[in-house]
Amino acid sequence: MYFRRSKPPGSARKRVNNLNYGSTKDPVQVYCRLRPMQYPSDTCMRIISDTTLTVRMPESVASLRNGNASKEIRTTFSRVFEPETTQKEIFDVVALPLIENIIRGRNSLLFTYGVTGSGKTYTMTGDSSDPGIMPRCLDALFNSVANHQTKKFVFKPDKLNGFDIQSEADAMLDRQSELHAGLYSQKASRFARQASDPLLMINRSRNESRSIQVDQDSLYAVFVTYVEIYNNSVYDLLEEEDESRGGNPGRPLQSKIVREDGNKNMYVHGVTEIETKSTEEALEVFQRGQRRRRVAHTSLNVESSRSHSVFTIRLIQAPLDQLGEQIIQDKRVATVAQLSLVDLAGSERINRTKNTGQRLREAGNINNSLMTLRSCLEILRENQLTGSNKIVPYRDSKLTHLFKNYFDGDGQVRMIICVNPRSEDYDETLHVLKFAEITQEIQTSKPAAIGRIELGLVPGRGKPLKVQAKEPIYSLAPAFPEFELNDAKNDEVLSRLIRFLEQRIEKRDQLRTDLNGKRDEFRKTLTNVEREQMDLRIENSTLKATNVQQKRKLDALEGHLGKTEEQKENLQRKLEKANETIRNLQSELKERDLALNQRLIDKQRVKQRYNHKMQAETDKMNKELEMKLRQQREQLQNQMKEKEDKWRLVKQILVDEKTEITDVPREVGKESRGRRDRACLVGNKRYRRSQSADRWVDHRPGAIVPVGTVLQPLMRRRRSITKLTSPKEITEGASRYCLVAQEFDTDGELETKLFKGDIIPTSGGGAQVVFNDMECLKQSSPIARKRSGEHSEESKEKRSDDLGEKRPRKGSP
Repeated sequence: MYFRRSKPPGSARKRVNNLNYGSTKDPVQVYCRLRPMQYPSDTCMRIISDTTLTVRMPESVASLRNGNASKEIRTTFSRVFEPETTQKEIFDVVALPLIENIIRGRNSLLFTYGVTGSGKTYTMTGDSSDPGIMPRCLDALFNSVANHQTKKFVFKPDKLNGFDIQSEADAMLDRQSELHAGLYSQKASRFARQASDPLLMINRSRNESRSIQVDQDSLYAVFVTYVEIYNNSVYDLLEEEDESRGGNPGRPLQSKIVREDGNKNMYVHGVTEIETKSTEEALEVFQRGQRRRRVAHTSLNVESSRSHSVFTIRLIQAPLDQLGEQIIQDKRVATVAQLSLVDLAGSERINRTKNTGQRLREAGNINNSLMTLRSCLEILRENQLTGSNKIVPYRDSKLTHLFKNYFDGDGQVRMIICVNPRSEDYDETLHVLKFAEITQEIQTSKPAAIGRIELGLVPGRGKPLKVQAKEPIYSLAPAFPEFELNDAKNDEVLSRLIRFLEQRIEKRDQLRTDLNGKRDEFRKTLTNVEREQMDLRIENSTLKATNVQQKRKLDALEGHLGKTEEQKENLQRKLEKANETIRNLQSELKERDLALNQRLIDKQRVKQRYNHKMQAETDKMNKELEMKLRQQREQLQNQMKEKEDKWRLVKQILVDEKTEITDVPREVGKESRGRRDRACLVGNKRYRRSQSADRWVDHRPGAIVPVGTVLQPLMRRRRSITKLTSPKEITEGASRYCLVAQEFDTDGELETKLFKGDIIPTSGGGAQVVFNDMECLKQSSPIARKRSGEHSEESKEKRSDDLGEKRPRKGSP
């Protein structure tokens, strides 16, 4: 027997190095669907044929742009669907061939693209009265594999884009664990919805007619996944909320990573894959994820999708063993194919949607991802047309990164462009049509037929079990043997025929007896069953009444739970904002503490430097004062020594009788005249010729006694102050500083001193004053000076008289 093999189930797509592309390439098939209009006269589109559409510029746009309103743009598609086209017709043309692909082991991808409010989500999902592409795909798939499905948990996802094959015992343990845990009842009670919910589709009409021939010697299993791409992050909408392990049921979804498996195929790592056995189970899973999908109200749409949704149907096929009872326990012979149904969020313009805040950020991310998709397709088209080898930026967006393999040729790609023919959507519609034109020019390689591997198994080995199941349990006897009766006197043939008929009669009597016994037993059993049925009916009515009450309570509790969860989310958001505010304040407090500590450290350093500088200046001044004191002491000692020498000389002259009196004043006068002759010229080193440019700060602290001296300080440009309160009083526009002080000298006369200095700016923005001059104003009486001189002369004469009187007395015998 031969079976199809695309690749091991370690990946959902066939290995790149095993693909055998044919020489031909097929373009990406793009279909266009027009949304029905409320006012048909306000349209800007016209369908020419099944594949051609024209767009005319509205008069309002033409008047603003000074354009020609009669100008039309013609666009060609694989098929143009009129507004009256039903969902069934669209499915038959677009999606049914994709179902055939995955049954044959090939991957497929279907996009719905358009501006917001153009009918993309309706085309993909539909409603309960008219289902869309996705429910019809599930119907066609399960109609085809309904009698060829494996039991649950035979295939188990390995979380690495592949599947493991379990034995029947392991699969049975998993099924029992699921039943014991009550997962079905928990999920049903947890995700129960009212029948009026448009997502539930309970009353929808199921399509039983669509069925595709499958391999009779294989068994199948269907898995579904549902993810969304929100703000350029991938989220698993089917992720379980494990409350038993301490999980928070209200926590936000965790973003997933797009990874590359061992066969260079892209997949969402750690995504939840759920096995379904019917369309209803798959739709329940879809509704479960749909409630988590992010939608919002905008000015253009009541429920506008804020993310790109990807619903993936994965079909696993494995051949039966030699007996035709179970599948082969080797995952290398299994085939995995998938169909990805992508509902792209619509592109939005801010001036029309009036979005702000979070909605504006979402719209920006949606437009960026769509722009990245368009950029990738443009570069891919340029590489195919010109033969260039530019790098396609698939990694710039999660959307293009996830479906990179499809555009590289691994699978068939189709797209439905949904447009709104209203005149006010003219600009957005043009961008959508340009994108469709670019997409149609992309050529994808057409995979050749999938290779087959010979296992040596008998074809049709699955049919005997079905035939054996239909064989009757009872048989009167074997088939009549062949009797050839050529003569009426042939007793041997007649005897054999009589024995065969007697055996059949005996067998018939036994079967009749057995049948009567079984009939009586069946009658008793039927009576018991009817009695039990009556009891069960009574019990069932009671349970139904109880069930109705419980449902009402459950609905009330669910409503209360919804309100509670909403309040919890609001409180959670407030708590997060408060925590964020606390963190910001703590961070600001830490920064201020650091700044304050740094300021204290800087202040301490400045203080230390100032103390060191003051200490150095103090030491320097002490040294200078000590040096001056030493010099003055030496001068005084020299003066005292000279005076002592003079007194000694005078004493010696007066005492010594033999020494003649010399004319000391004359010599002294000569000596003084010689000194005066040898004295240097007098000059003022502090004289400055230009004083008009200086600006003085005249500092007069306290009360200054006015003096009536002729000589007065001359400061033409000055600013008088009595007390220094701010450094700016010195630094602003002043270059010279004068400090006035008054005190009494030793004779009791008033003496005025003027300490002058230069104001020198410093690097820190302040200034320092360097004193370099001092003037002294003093008044004295000339008479007092004369009296002092006369008194000194009289004292000298008296002293000489005393010495004269003493001198002969000393020389007397």
